[in-house]
Amino acid sequence: MHPDDPAVAAQPIEAPVDRPTLFVVVDTEEEFDWSAPFSRGNTCVTAMRHIGRAQEIFDRFKVVPTYVVSYPVAQQPAGAEPLREFVDSGRATIGAHLHPWVTPPFLETISNAHSYACNLEPTLESAKLATLVEAVTSAFGRAPTIYKAGRYGIGVRSLAGLVGHGITVDVSVMPHVDFTASNGPDFSAFDARPIWMAHGRLLEIPCTAGLIGGAGPTLGALLHRLASARPWATMRAPGVLARARIANRIVLSPEGNTIGEMTRLTRALLARGIRTFTMTFHSPSVVAGHTPYVRTRADLQLFLRKIERYCEFFFGELSGLTSTPQAFRAGLLARGH
Repeated sequence: MHPDDPAVAAQPIEAPVDRPTLFVVVDTEEEFDWSAPFSRGNTCVTAMRHIGRAQEIFDRFKVVPTYVVSYPVAQQPAGAEPLREFVDSGRATIGAHLHPWVTPPFLETISNAHSYACNLEPTLESAKLATLVEAVTSAFGRAPTIYKAGRYGIGVRSLAGLVGHGITVDVSVMPHVDFTASNGPDFSAFDARPIWMAHGRLLEIPCTAGLIGGAGPTLGALLHRLASARPWATMRAPGVLARARIANRIVLSPEGNTIGEMTRLTRALLARGIRTFTMTFHSPSVVAGHTPYVRTRADLQLFLRKIERYCEFFFGELSGLTSTPQAFRAGLLARGH
């Protein structure tokens, strides 16, 4: 997927806001072993009982997170009910999060390639999206208009289906990352800036990710891409580049990143003219033992503390603002962007 592809029809947005603005997007999903093969039986949502651990922090900072919800979460009361109060009171918004392997209709073989929705036949991807949108609408009494593909699995062929199902904001793109080695999309040509796609019908707000280090963004991207390919990846070359502070790819997430890395990334992107930031994480991380990032109770406390400290940094030191993807889109349209 490339922003210069005529089928993407990307349109840049110049200086959408003056002050740094933070979105929070939570991949709100079922629990499963990330190291095991994909299974249609992985539909447990027990961690959702504790999603308030993160919401309490957002309430304190008046952040309205967007919970992009998978089919197992939307379909089961144990998944949807803990969110309903937040949504009904205006303290959160809801979107759709497609995990193809647990979303009907089940017409594809389960494989790594098919875990990326963009690799399905467009009619099947659209059918699964329709099932998901219906489940989310039924669970929350409102149709989702924000979408995030599971495993960042969005492609050119996905765009028409998203627009057709009422999606107006996508948050699936992971900048500077090439997933083609695992049959996924290539986002190497994207950065963290929001853009219009599909002839202005779909606003893309990418995940916030970037390369920091002495090599600079352009050379750093090249070095990191080479280091991530075989045989260098097996020698842990990306880690060597990061420790040497030559090129360190960081995602704005409390999962797998230190608070120092999160703040350094933010400052670096601000210096490059970027003013919109999206903090992301997976909902099962609010309970120890469900994701690789939070294995113990100590990990959990550190995870929550990183969310809190980043909010203190963003709204304190940076005097940043917060918004939701849909409110941001409405503001762009009102200003003629």
